[in-house]
Amino acid sequence: MTQEFIYTPPRDPFLEILYEDDAIVVVNKPSGLLSVPGRDPRYHDSILSRVRERAPEAQAAHRLDMATSGIMAVPKNSRVSGILGKQFQKRSTLKIYYAWVYGVPESPEGVIKLPLITDIANRPYQIVDFANGREAITQYAVIHTDPDKSRSLIRLHPLTGRSHQLRVHMKEIGHPILGDPLYAPEDIRDLAPHLLLHAWSLTFYHPVSNQKMTFRHDPPFPVPVKLF
Repeated sequence: MTQEFIYTPPRDPFLEILYEDDAIVVVNKPSGLLSVPGRDPRYHDSILSRVRERAPEAQAAHRLDMATSGIMAVPKNSRVSGILGKQFQKRSTLKIYYAWVYGVPESPEGVIKLPLITDIANRPYQIVDFANGREAITQYAVIHTDPDKSRSLIRLHPLTGRSHQLRVHMKEIGHPILGDPLYAPEDIRDLAPHLLLHAWSLTFYHPVSNQKMTFRHDPPFPVPVKLF
């Protein structure tokens, strides 16, 4: 019998704000907190609902998986959301993630091109589908490998923004992300207390001033090298 999921998002800190002005709030989202409220009232608590306590008209321009931690930019109103959202749609933003994965990829760097589609019978699971899937492209580079070669720290640059893209792509090349409750086998999932995937850096153009802005935040999990 599958154990029922109980949503218990972290609340300390309630909202880690890295930057705020009249147009946007940039935050560091913890693993275990939704980006936007779910339809069920039990899943109302989220980055967006918390930002709305200080900016009631805030909208979501992009999202991170509940299990993923890291940088999110939240527009304070619908006009700003439209401007910022187009940057994500047109791929004019730059997102860099870090993850611990199982084993050591055969190539120290590369590009993964595997189209993705939702598994309708098993939502929210995503699968590779060359006939019907949407284009999904990820650049990766191995930054560090443990001496016993049991795991590697990977730098990930998604060129597209498909749901669960990084998690599926790493699984498909044989190196699932540690702690992944959806895509890692049980023994690999249990190597970490939560998904070890962090949105480390986000670059975009300010939706009002058009100034180029970059925000970074170190992962909540240990890394043995300097990130770049």
